[in-house]
Amino acid sequence: MSSLSPLPAALITQLVKQALDEDLNYLSAEEGDITAQLIPARQQSNATVITREDCVFCGRDVVLEVFKQVDPSVHVTMLVNDGDKVKANSPLFKAVGKSRAILTAERTALNFVQTLSGTATTTAKYVKELGESKTKLLDTRKTIPGLRALQKYAVTCGGGKNHRIGLFDAFLIKENHINACGSIANAVAAARQNHPSKPVEVEVEDLNELNQALAAGADIVMLDNFSIADIQEAVIITNGKAKLEVSGNMTIEIIRAYAQAGVDFISSGALTKNVQSIDLSMRFD
Repeated sequence: MSSLSPLPAALITQLVKQALDEDLNYLSAEEGDITAQLIPARQQSNATVITREDCVFCGRDVVLEVFKQVDPSVHVTMLVNDGDKVKANSPLFKAVGKSRAILTAERTALNFVQTLSGTATTTAKYVKELGESKTKLLDTRKTIPGLRALQKYAVTCGGGKNHRIGLFDAFLIKENHINACGSIANAVAAARQNHPSKPVEVEVEDLNELNQALAAGADIVMLDNFSIADIQEAVIITNGKAKLEVSGNMTIEIIRAYAQAGVDFISSGALTKNVQSIDLSMRFD
């Protein structure tokens, strides 16, 4: 599986700039925030951001970059690190500096943190459901456009693993690819010829296709919408010849039972697609 940790600084800089441009209409912080202009330019404030609910925190470097881009003279003290479990009403970070700058940066910083911490928190809940099984939790490409790298990093903060990052780092041969290539065997052979070093995963819909994927030499076989009974049989048939992944409506209520069937991976788009943001609040002291 691929990994995105740690996040490239240049990427964080780019994403923060894009987010600030949305708020400031591509103007400077001084020009773009007309409400902050109501406050005297030299006024100083101390602010604390808290979480109103239990969460797994994610977004430390993004917060620092937001305040840096708005006003590098604002001093930010992080009180938690990425991956920390935080109780409701606990402080996450403090900011000391010009009142205008703190207020301008507030929403952009909190938007990132609430989304990324939401992803990390959801992931941690799923991981907990897997218990002591050997099964690893994977994310998918069902991410918020433009935020894939950040969300996939948040998944790792919650204890999950990254599936392929995009379309470039691993093969995932699905039904339409198979139909276009003519067969599972043809698709796997073409993948091996085109990029011999890339892992090859094949999505199958029944045990017959599983046997075809194993015969073709797939590294990973994704069992799409299999019953638990069929998964158990698939584990016996595979017998270690490939890794097995289960996908398809993997909700938190059912993943424990699927993990106990003995698969290597469970992937869920809900980690990054159905994001429940964390409730945060900034308070001036």
